[in-house]
Amino acid sequence: MNDFRMGVRAVFRRTFGLALALVIVFEEWGWEPLQRVAAAVARLPALAWLERRIAQLSPVASLLVFVLPSLALLPVKLAALWLIGNGHAGLGLALVLLAKLVGTAVLARLFALTQPALMRMPWFARLYARWTAYKDALLVWVRASWAWRLGRVMRRRVLRVVRRAQS
Repeated sequence: MNDFRMGVRAVFRRTFGLALALVIVFEEWGWEPLQRVAAAVARLPALAWLERRIAQLSPVASLLVFVLPSLALLPVKLAALWLIGNGHAGLGLALVLLAKLVGTAVLARLFALTQPALMRMPWFARLYARWTAYKDALLVWVRASWAWRLGRVMRRRVLRVVRRAQS
């Protein structure tokens, strides 16, 4: 029975690690570019004013400003699930993807604005350091995988074909 439990745990860990790796890879690919887009949008006068206020918040207020938009996306994701459940899979999937893109852009920008204040909270700084170390190790694992290496080879080939077609 112990061997069975250990086997189930190993499969669960591997599956959970893979799912988490996919989310992290998406975040890594999207975080910086989407943050730059959000920063460009934030140059509008009203948003620039708001960003200055957010950057001046206390650590606790910064935490609220960072966490609350994540919770605000929950109803959107539930609506997407409802759409999928009612036979509108394409629309539901599009809504999930749109929410993920917008949510990532907003959270990336908010984190850039609130990180200095958040890092003044010792517990947050510790958790962030642990998260960063875990994420980095997971990315090393993903980048060493055959799927990642194959994807990079295919990407290079596609880019080469695109460049030739543009010439």
